[in-house]
Amino acid sequence: MSVWMIWVIIGIVLIIAEMTTFTFYLLWLGIGALVAAVVAILIPDNLLLQILALSIVAIGLTYLTRPLTKRMHGKKGFQDAIEDLVGKTGEVVEAIEFGSMGIVRIGTETWSATADIPIATGEHVIVERRGTTIVHVRIG
Repeated sequence: MSVWMIWVIIGIVLIIAEMTTFTFYLLWLGIGALVAAVVAILIPDNLLLQILALSIVAIGLTYLTRPLTKRMHGKKGFQDAIEDLVGKTGEVVEAIEFGSMGIVRIGTETWSATADIPIATGEHVIVERRGTTIVHVRIG
């Protein structure tokens, strides 16, 4: 098997692996491997030059696309929409009694809710904190 064919196989495997990660790093290595395959076709006996071509292409593409990936992934990282619940207002659908839960509608969703004081149906509330499936509210 020729060296250039090995580079092509490595490049294709890396590009396919990139499809499962969406980080761009494996994509750039895959493209670098394909460039190394072209170099191997032109200069088959110079492995060092092939590795150098892969390295330059992968590092160059990583450097040039860093602003793009930061913009796509955001600077804060992944943020779940549930994180935005704190501070939002809602309406009590089912009264919240002392020591038990009620139901609160926040936007289009309904949540189980607790409060430090009893809150009647129809009252407007503000989310103070949230658990996994329960929000803690206050009258607002």
